[in-house]
Parts: sequence; C-alpha cells; structure tokens
Amino acid sequence: MTDYALVVPDMTTIRVPTLREISTRVPEVSASDPLRPVERAFRDDPHLRAVAVIGPGDTALLTRLRLETMLSGRLGFGRALLSRARVCDILEEDALRLHAELSLRDAAAEILARGGAEEDVLVVEDDGSPLGIVAVSVVFREVGTVFREVALRDPLTGLPNRRMLDERGADLVAAGVDPERMAVLYIDLDGFKQVNDTLGHKAGDELLLSFAARLARAVRPADLAGRLGGDEFAVLLHDTSEAEASAVADRIVQLALEPFDLGEHHVQLSATVGIAVGTDLAAFTASLTPLDALLQQADAAMLYAKRSGKARTGRPSEPAASGASERRALIRQRLPEAISGDLLRLHYQPKLDLRTGTITSVEALVRWTDPELGAVPAGELVEVAEHTGQIRSLGDWVLRTACAQARAWLDAGHAWSVAINISPLQLAAPGLSAAVLAAIDAAGIPTRLLQVEVTESRAVLDEGLANAELRELEAAGVTVHLDDFGTGYSSLAMLRRLPVSTLKIDQSIVERIDSDQADAELIAGVINAAHILGLSVIAEGVERRTQLERLRTLDCDIVQGYLIGRPESAADVVPLIGGALATL
Repeated sequence: MTDYALVVPDMTTIRVPTLREISTRVPEVSASDPLRPVERAFRDDPHLRAVAVIGPGDTALLTRLRLETMLSGRLGFGRALLSRARVCDILEEDALRLHAELSLRDAAAEILARGGAEEDVLVVEDDGSPLGIVAVSVVFREVGTVFREVALRDPLTGLPNRRMLDERGADLVAAGVDPERMAVLYIDLDGFKQVNDTLGHKAGDELLLSFAARLARAVRPADLAGRLGGDEFAVLLHDTSEAEASAVADRIVQLALEPFDLGEHHVQLSATVGIAVGTDLAAFTASLTPLDALLQQADAAMLYAKRSGKARTGRPSEPAASGASERRALIRQRLPEAISGDLLRLHYQPKLDLRTGTITSVEALVRWTDPELGAVPAGELVEVAEHTGQIRSLGDWVLRTACAQARAWLDAGHAWSVAINISPLQLAAPGLSAAVLAAIDAAGIPTRLLQVEVTESRAVLDEGLANAELRELEAAGVTVHLDDFGTGYSSLAMLRRLPVSTLKIDQSIVERIDSDQADAELIAGVINAAHILGLSVIAEGVERRTQLERLRTLDCDIVQGYLIGRPESAADVVPLIGGALATL
C-alpha cells in the first residue's frame, strides 16, 4: 500500500463517522470448532467475509481469503486434512483490532502506523468483545468521502462553497428539474469591512459564523445556502417561483438587521440581496450553465440594489441591472472608440462658497450617451474602465478636457477652478503628477484652477503610493480634495499625513442633517476637527434649503448639490450659476 500521511482538516461542521457505524456484524464461532462446518458456511453464503473466533485468548478473525488460502493445498492443511482441522489451527495471528468508537480518520492513521494493506480486514471490538468487521479498503473509501465533503465546504462557516453549488446546480439540471423553476439569491453584507477594520478579523469571523447560521435557518431544507467568499453568500432554490424566492430574500434581509452579539460588542449591519429566477435565463448565452447565468444576474441585481440604498432586495429586470454581464462587455468594446472619437462629454456642477456667496469652482463629471448602450452612468463607466485597464486613457481625456474648459472660462472672465476625480488606480500608478502638470501647462492655466479629488478609502489604503504624487501636485499649487469622506476607512488623524486641503463630506451623511440631531452633531464634529487641521469642508448632496441653513450655522465652507445646481454642459452651467446666486 502506498505510504502517505493522512491529513483531514479540523472541520467541526463535518461529521466523521466511527468504525461502529460502518462495521458489519459477523457470525461467532469457537476456536475449538471443527473447520469443516465453518468452511461450509462460507460456501453457502458468498457475501460472508469473515467470522469472529472466540477462544481462550483475544478475539480472532478468520477471513474467507485466509480459509481458501490454507485449504488450497499449497499452504496449510489442504482439503484432504479438513476433517481433522479445527478453526484455531488456521487463524491469522496478527489481525488488526480497533475499537468501535474510533473515528475513521483515527482508524486510518492507526492502519497506516501498523502497515495495514487495503486487502486486510479489521476486527471491530467494543470493550474487548467482537462487534463486527470492516475492510481496510472501506475505511479509506469513507475517509475519501470525508475529504470530498471538506472540499465542498467553506472552512470557516461549514456552509457549501461555490464548488458544491456548481455541482448541485448541474445535478438538478441532469435530474430533469425545470431551469425556469430554479432561482439564485446573491447576498452581500453591508458594512462588513468596517467590522474587520475596527473590531478585528476575529470579530469578523464570528459575525460571518452568526450570519451563516441565520442564513441556514432562512431557507427550506431542500435548498442550498452557501458562502462564495468574504462577505458574499448565495442560495440555490429549486421548484420555486419568483414570489417564493422574493419571500426568502426578504426574510434574509430582515434576519441580517437583527444585532449581532460579538462578545463585548453589539454590531448592527444589513444585507443586500440580488434575486434571479429561471425565467430570466433567456437574456444569457448558451455558453453559460443555468447556475452561472443565474449567479451573474443575481450579482448584478445585488449591485443595483446596493447602489439604490442597501438593506434591500433587487431584481435583474430593474433598470441598469438587466443583462449586466453583456452590457459590461459592450462598454469595454465601445469605450476606446468613445474616447478617441470624442464621444464623451463633461458636465459641470457648481459649488457655492458660503463665506462669500459666490461660485468659486465646479466639479467635472463625465457623461456618455452611446447609440447602442444609451446613457452610461459615470459609476458604471468608471467601474468597467478600472476593471479593463482603460481607466488611464479615460482619466487622461477628462484631465485634458477639464483643463481646456478652465482656459475657455478664464478667457470669458470666469476664474473658476475645475475639480476632476482621480481613480485610485491612477493614483497608485507612477507619473500621475507629471501628467497633471503637463496638461495644465498645455492649457496655459494657473495650477490653482485645477483641483483633484481622490476617494477616501483608497487614498488612505495606498497612503505610501499616494503621498509622493499628491505632495508633488500640492507643491505645484494644485489643491487636493478628499472625496466621499465618511464612507471609507480613514480618520482625521491620518489626514495630517496626507497633503489634503479640503474634505468633502459624503451626501449619505448630509442627507439627514436637518432632521437627525445625531447626524448634525457628527458633521459639526468633522467640520470643527477639519478646521483645526487647517482644512476646508465641502458638503455634498445639498438638496433642501433647510440643509443649507443648518450647514451655514455649523460653519461649513462650501456646499454642492441640486439646490445649488445640477450638472450641466459647459454652455448651460454659466446661466445656471447666475440663477443660483440670485436665489440663495
């Protein structure tokens, strides 16, 4: 038998059987019994593998193989002497004896240690009394089953993994299950990364275990709930309808809202669930399996729901989610032509300086309306560009266009600064500052007329890479804004190490400033701390006058939002700015 080590992962969720559960009871005979009746018993029962031999010493085992070998005439007695032989005369001396409660993994390790072969048979004992037998080959076959079960399970939660989901989906289709009666739920935990970052990965693991238990309770026994990785889970349902799948999804959303008890900490988060049902399969190509197609659609539906506010369910039939995979592929194909053919446009949203009551700057936002794709939202465009490596060429186009527009406005008497968004991937690549300064020089504008906005989470995570590029821009007179503050993972203390002049408070925090005292106090604290650090503060998403007035009282520097002005083309933004000044 091949010499190898037996290693089975410690999986508390995978039950390893004992020898008792796989052993077979065998007849008992006395060691002093004549051999002829025993030989006849083996001949009459072709399935009889062995008999347990009770004697004055330890229990012994007489196997069919041993009996036939000894009576063959080449070894032992031969059949001519069978009439005078007793059972004890042909017993094996070294039969393996193992206790019935030994687990299969421990039994296999013991067999290896004793040099057992696959053709051997074990005596299974219970406190010294013979209980039955089991073939060594069966032990290793069962251990292989345990290995396979481990390979199909998530090592943390014990839930099925993606491989098991794939196999179950294929089995259902092979068994003739109607794909239109199948459904997939794609689940993502909202805010899980913050738990890991603030409480540590041990707390994060505990939360995942707790959610996995809730998820298993939320589905029917015949359905399969699994973990795809990280904080993403999936549920495969069959023999179901859209209404039933939606009911399960709603139940999962509600279960996730219940607080998680993590020892000293009580954590509140939510889950966003994408739903795809078999009737949606027509939108996908035949190259995908039904499960792959449903997973892609459910993933797209989950992302759409997350952009719409999280803690909810979504369907791929909703706008911007249908055919998401094919749409992303088409965006990737057509984007180079859109960039080189000048098919993209920049719209500009004004920002109001609350101290002077004037518009001092605008933010440039990319827009693309394609004949085949229709309007492509900026978030979708940037996501595809980052994933495909086209973000550099897209960023270069935005930079050149924004600088040229700042020059045109300056020539018309409007010394407005233009803010452009810098992708984290651009920031992490060498040469960003050189490219920005070259575009400013080519347009012939002062460096103060260009602002760069970087996203909080990646600017901090890539702090070392970001610092060199941002400090070079700052030294040249380009101001740096930290965008979406409050949604990432940095702190005000870390901002002291970054060359940032302005914070932009995310609109999700500004939204309730005029109705929620806690949010107002939070923003007040951010503004005060930023001012102590010498930073200006911009509040995004201002849509109501009550929000504007509250921000005035909190000494916010600049506001931006639909109340001030919507993003408009360069030609349309000038009169829009004049109108905003007249009414605010």
